[in-house]
Amino acid sequence: QMQVVESGGGLVQPGGSLTLSCTASGFTAEHYAIAWFRQAPGKEREGVSCVGAGRVGTNYVDSVKGRFTISRDNAKNVVYLQMNSLKPEDSAVYYCGVATASGWYYTGLDVGAYGYWGQGTQVTVSS
Repeated sequence: QMQVVESGGGLVQPGGSLTLSCTASGFTAEHYAIAWFRQAPGKEREGVSCVGAGRVGTNYVDSVKGRFTISRDNAKNVVYLQMNSLKPEDSAVYYCGVATASGWYYTGLDVGAYGYWGQGTQVTVSS
């Protein structure tokens, strides 16, 4: 059974950093594109960053470029999201998604391409 679990969220001051983890079980994460999405109250789920299967590459939404870094630890079956220079507008529930309706080279952030989701982890950026 494919499953992902997010962790690492919390309360941080503006300008601070957090690292989120997406731990996969029941499948080899390296074989799938995996992405981080976020959803703030009253807003739609927004794609933040994707890491493609294998060595395909990464993709970021413009608002986080230069501040967030997505990476994999294949030995641990974990995908990380390192978030630096956090802003209040980064506050949201962050979800990890596994792309199941896409090809090997997919690095997109279309919600419809992701078939498995975790329960989310709350990130709050506030002074």
